Amino acid sequence: MESSTGKDFKIGECQGQKVVDGEVMPLVLLPPEPAKADTESLVATLKKNTEWFDQMIIKNSAVLLRGFDVKNAEDFNEIVEACGWEDIRYIGPAVRTHIYKRVWTANEGPLSEFMYYHHEMVLENPKKVILFCEVPPPEGGETPFVPSFRVTERMLEEFPEEVEEMEKKGLMVKAMGMDVEWLPDGGLKTIICPRTLTRVFEGRKGRRMWYNTVVGMHGKEISSATMADGTEIPDHVVKRCGEILDEESIQFKWEKGDVLFFDNMALLHGRRPSLPPRKVLVATCK
Repeated sequence: MESSTGKDFKIGECQGQKVVDGEVMPLVLLPPEPAKADTESLVATLKKNTEWFDQMIIKNSAVLLRGFDVKNAEDFNEIVEACGWEDIRYIGPAVRTHIYKRVWTANEGPLSEFMYYHHEMVLENPKKVILFCEVPPPEGGETPFVPSFRVTERMLEEFPEEVEEMEKKGLMVKAMGMDVEWLPDGGLKTIICPRTLTRVFEGRKGRRMWYNTVVGMHGKEISSATMADGTEIPDHVVKRCGEILDEESIQFKWEKGDVLFFDNMALLHGRRPSLPPRKVLVATCK
């Protein structure tokens, strides 16, 4: 059942939506009336309600704009720019093609593969990850996301000693165990350091986020995740963590024109295998 949020949006529902700790994920926002179901009206509404919209993303962790007839990368870029957040440069292993201004393709890996749950955190940590569905897949291809604090809570319940050991020692991903920092002259400085297991970010109820890639990188020949001192992470711990991620995941069927906003500080996300064609574009913001 839809209910009014005043004159700017209606609250809607989508299949797969969940309530987590009192928060609806994703929060679905629809046009308030048919006459305002166009991109131009949406852009004007976002410019007028920037602070409120930002608060909704942090409160609900994911916000889905649906029904606004967003057609292409140009429309999507207007929506991104209307929010007023600074662009952030993506540098990392994912193959992405620049499309238009702040818009890129999402990971171009084979559609038959599952892209495992992760936060965007290779170089800088964007606060917002924004996805636009230009061509919905005929089958599969969902973008599942996971409230990170729930993973930490459940792992602490089942493996308190192992979690605290990983937290204390830190993590290292072989062949990817470095951060890089842009220098004023345009050069790069590599910083070899362990990564933390969890992180707490301001304004998110003090929640301890499962901010790592332990499961996705564990046991990989080239980029295996271990503790920073070389101690192996127990297989049964990683296996159970993977099960918890799946149990806590949230997903919906993409519809043409959907625009999905993630709080990257609060959610891991991935990509389900799909049949072609599928075209989802992305922008990342500070």
